[in-house]
Formats: sequence, structure tokens, C-alpha cells
Amino acid sequence: MNNSIDCHYSIIGKGPALFLIHGIGAAEDAWRFVVPKLSKHFTVITYDLRGHGKSPVTHKNFNLNDLIMDLERIRELSKFEKGHFVGHSLGGMIAPMYAKKFPEKTLSIGLLSTVAGRSNQDTKNLLNVIKNMELNGIEKTLSTLTTRWFTDNFINHNKDIVKRRLKQVIETDPEVFLNVFKIYAKTEMFPDLKNITKPCLLLTGEHDLGCSPNHNKKMANEIINSKIVILSKVKHSILIEQPHEVAENLINFISKLKF
Repeated sequence: MNNSIDCHYSIIGKGPALFLIHGIGAAEDAWRFVVPKLSKHFTVITYDLRGHGKSPVTHKNFNLNDLIMDLERIRELSKFEKGHFVGHSLGGMIAPMYAKKFPEKTLSIGLLSTVAGRSNQDTKNLLNVIKNMELNGIEKTLSTLTTRWFTDNFINHNKDIVKRRLKQVIETDPEVFLNVFKIYAKTEMFPDLKNITKPCLLLTGEHDLGCSPNHNKKMANEIINSKIVILSKVKHSILIEQPHEVAENLINFISKLKF
């Protein structure tokens, strides 16, 4: 059954289609520092996940497959037969699972600041964060997320950008935010990685605790055709702290692929 909804999306640039999928409590503007460079090489399609930004939500207990089908709906509406699919964080779970479901529509995959092969303790830690949010409210727990997402140096020198990101979380419907956080915490795609045959770029921050270099190295070993890049000195928010490096790595990776 197709439970997709029509999400808000934008298209800019020329060239092969590049679909960008944001993470929890964000919106298409998560890519705002990356898109200008990417749009010189690709037709870039960004969108708001259901219940985020300008996208509607019909029910708040949606699942990962619903998010995958929303992405397929956007591909249909954009009228591109195939594309490159790049996701950050939760988006990095949607992209490979989309590729598994629709391999004929997928040219390559980008897994940015995402994770598979978590330990039981990793999952327990995430579920504890969610439990704390449910008990004390999302806003009171944001300091935990802030220090997981951004480096101390960036927080100290870019207060407006950090404040904008946190405001975006607060303005996301709490039920939607907690639901997508649970999808992120409970999704374990490690067994599926060996079945992904499309070229994959894995990109994560050197100091990202939840989506660590060690996690990504294990993931890369499972994927038949993969490349891994570790960005130095950053944590989870690589799209904001190192957008130039993210864009350059995506451009270089995709430009070398043979179809």
C-alpha cells in the first residue's frame, strides 16, 4: 500500500538529478550551504520530510517505509527517471533503503553522518535521550543534542546559526519530532547493506559519537562498492560546519562514476 504524501520540494541547477534528504527536526534548508556548489553540477532536488518545514503530515506515527515512499513520490513529480540520492543522519537511512526498494531508479547513494551496526549500548543511549525528552520536554533536552551536533568552537563563534537550528527543532511538531527520532533510533539497516549494489559514498565527522568513523568503516566493509571519507575536527553537523568539503566530496565521487 502506498501511503505517500506530497511533500514540499524545490529544484535548482542543471545536470543529473541529485536528491538531498535531511535529518530529524530539520528541513530542506539544512542543505543551504551545500546547494550553491552542487547546483553547478547537478539538478538538485531538496525537500521537507513529512511533518517538517512546509510539508503536511496526515498521521504522526508514520514509519521509515512511508518516508521512502514520499521520496519516490517526489522523484515522480520531478519527472527524473533516475537520480543520485544523498541523505544526512535519518536521511542517510532513507537513501539506502530507497535504493534497496527502487534500485532501477538509483544511480548512487550518499550516506552522510549516518549509522548502522549500532551496539546495544548505542541504541540504549539514544532511547534514553528520547525518554528524557518525553519526560522533560524537547526544549529542555536540546543542550544534549547541541553538543552532539556541533563542535564547541563552532557553537562559540556561530551562535545565530546554532540558535536557528535549535529553533527549527522546537518549531517541529513534538509528536513528529519524537516519532522520527524513534525511527532513527530503532532502524538497523546493517543486514541490508550487503544487498546494496549501487556506488556509495560514506561521509562522517571525526568526532561524531553516534555516527562514528568506526561505525562507518564497518558499514563500508559491508557495501560492495563504497568509498569512505572522514572529515576532520567535526561532529554530526557536517552540512553546516564543513559544507565546502561535503560538496567537493560529493562532486568528486559522482563525477568519477561510470554508467
